Amino acid sequence: MLIPVLLVLVSLVVLYFGADFLVKGSSSLAVRFGISPLVVGLTVVAFGTSAPELLVSVQSALVGNSGIAVGNVMGSNIFNVCAILGISAMIYPLRVNPRLVRFDMPVMLVATLLFVLIFHDGSFGRWAGILFFVGICAYMIYCVYKAKRGEVTEGEEEIKVTKSWILDVVFVIIGLGLLVWGSDLLVNNAVSIAKALGWSEAVIGLTIVAAGTSMPELATSVVAAMKKRTDIAIGNVVGSNIFNLLAVLGLTATITPVETNQINWLDMGVMFGSSLILLPFMRTGFKIGRGEGVVLFIIYVAYTVYLLV
Repeated sequence: MLIPVLLVLVSLVVLYFGADFLVKGSSSLAVRFGISPLVVGLTVVAFGTSAPELLVSVQSALVGNSGIAVGNVMGSNIFNVCAILGISAMIYPLRVNPRLVRFDMPVMLVATLLFVLIFHDGSFGRWAGILFFVGICAYMIYCVYKAKRGEVTEGEEEIKVTKSWILDVVFVIIGLGLLVWGSDLLVNNAVSIAKALGWSEAVIGLTIVAAGTSMPELATSVVAAMKKRTDIAIGNVVGSNIFNLLAVLGLTATITPVETNQINWLDMGVMFGSSLILLPFMRTGFKIGRGEGVVLFIIYVAYTVYLLV
């Protein structure tokens, strides 16, 4: 039992550094070829921080652990909204860009509601996966189009370019390698822990795996909040949730349909409810205050205690 727990902790560290290398290398490479930092942030960085969720969910589905595959996506979205935004807002009140309220938040809510409606019977088929994957492609194209027209300005920050494109490629290769290894290590040992404790795969996916694969988002948002770059802290979470549903779940179900009876209406209700409550929080003065951060964090703690107890 001790060895699987230690290997899970090792896998989380491997996933964190894998995502970090992938984002650094691919971002530098993209900027080197003349792509603006903002477009890189909307595409490469967003996908890079969601890479652990993608690989863990695909790996889990391929070996028949659909509970972990779906629980990972749902748990990551709950963790992103309640834990990451909650902690970030408690560190420093988060200023909300109106564009998030007008466009990105509605996209996240619609994607979440569509998932709940489709997955109500415990299955998410290949056609649903294709629909979601087409959705993320359309979202990315729209974001790039708006950015190129100069209509998207929030979250713009300088991206460091390395000394050589060869180093960029090395970072990308190392990052992908670490992500593949880390995801395999995490899934196998998480399943071992679940069986030893008598927990379902879904509970492990909703808690340990979800929190672990959200480490890149947690680090990004907390550091951004500490530096008072609150637009990045919020945009990172909203963008990641959209990617998790449309790209991660969409691609996973496209490769292999997922089916599990371990996810219930309460789990789906917490995911949709936490996303829904975020909207009025954002619209109140266009900021998420410390008090609202505390509310979000309490929701996550209460939900986690319910799952484990």
